[in-house]
Amino acid sequence: MISQVVLDALNKQIKLEGDSSQLYLAMASWAETKGLEGTANFLYSHADEERQHMLKLIKFVNERGGKAFVPQIEEPKQDFTTLKEVFTAILKHEIFVSESINEIVFLTFENKDFPTHNFLQWFVSEQIEEEKLARNVLDKLEMIGEDKGGLYLFDRDIVTLDVSGTQE
Repeated sequence: MISQVVLDALNKQIKLEGDSSQLYLAMASWAETKGLEGTANFLYSHADEERQHMLKLIKFVNERGGKAFVPQIEEPKQDFTTLKEVFTAILKHEIFVSESINEIVFLTFENKDFPTHNFLQWFVSEQIEEEKLARNVLDKLEMIGEDKGGLYLFDRDIVTLDVSGTQE
């Protein structure tokens, strides 16, 4: 059985993963309306991935004898000015998510909840990959600068980026 403090933290993380999905979805919609189809598809895919993270947490909580709380999702920011702004926001958000997961990992140690600690190691690794991907995309956008041809190629190629930010 999960302690109440760990259960509360996991339910908070469930909400954060749902909010993450909505953030990526809003960013994808923005990109799509700007003609950035490749970026939109990349972000739609990540919105789905974040939803899967939420479901993974819900199932774990319920399987461990807790009760997962399905929260109201916050409306994310809807408008952006540049792709660099989008990916800067993504990196900032992913760092926030990493910090949240790290706090839960610490709680699992304090509460001697080793099954949850082991479960969360997948999320710890996932967050390292998410932050690395956002940093690599920002590096590419920095190289491109204001070059529209470079932006076109970036948008065409972003769907082939793997989690390390390199072409598949």
